Amino acid sequence: MRLPFTTEQFLQVFGNYNLSVWPMQIILYVLGVIAVILAIRPTRNSDKVITVILSFFWLWMGIVYHLIFFTEINNAAYIFGIVYIIQSFLFLLTGVFNSNLTFNLKFDTRGITGIIFIFYALIIYPIWGALAGHHYPNIPIFGLPCPTTIFTFGLLLWTTRRFPKYLLIVPFLWSIVGFSAALNLAVFQDYGLLVAGVVGTVLILLRDRKSPARI
Repeated sequence: MRLPFTTEQFLQVFGNYNLSVWPMQIILYVLGVIAVILAIRPTRNSDKVITVILSFFWLWMGIVYHLIFFTEINNAAYIFGIVYIIQSFLFLLTGVFNSNLTFNLKFDTRGITGIIFIFYALIIYPIWGALAGHHYPNIPIFGLPCPTTIFTFGLLLWTTRRFPKYLLIVPFLWSIVGFSAALNLAVFQDYGLLVAGVVGTVLILLRDRKSPARI
């Protein structure tokens, strides 16, 4: 598939974003760590706090990255931005208003896979990018769509019961769309995005086939 921008233009968008929003990257990392800690050691309101953090991530990516920065080189980013904003509200609807998201790390197949995805998104993804020759600020890091989608699948794998499957549609589709960067733009760390999208979705669907419906 021929993209409407070059690799240099794509990486420059990351550079413009990283320089413009600094030090927001630190805040996004801190929020991600808080969400992980709350999922490992749940508190009374931890499920809603984690959901709000996920909702904020998707709203941030939709408005700030897609609509403000990515639209400079790709008109499709207007659509991406709107879809990401919708996903943000779907998180709020599901986990805050309807209380259908509960997070608690268990060391089973889903839990361990979630650990791998989260560690990959926060640590391995930027390191792999640097080793591949993409240097700050022209590098995608946590808080941008691909690593944050991987992180999202990691947390969703830590959910303990069924939730509406519409919540998986946008992250799964982005895992396919974003994977094109790995093929066309030499962003090799995005191979992990496709793995997270496919494996995460399959594991959640398999869990819910075996679990009784919530009344």
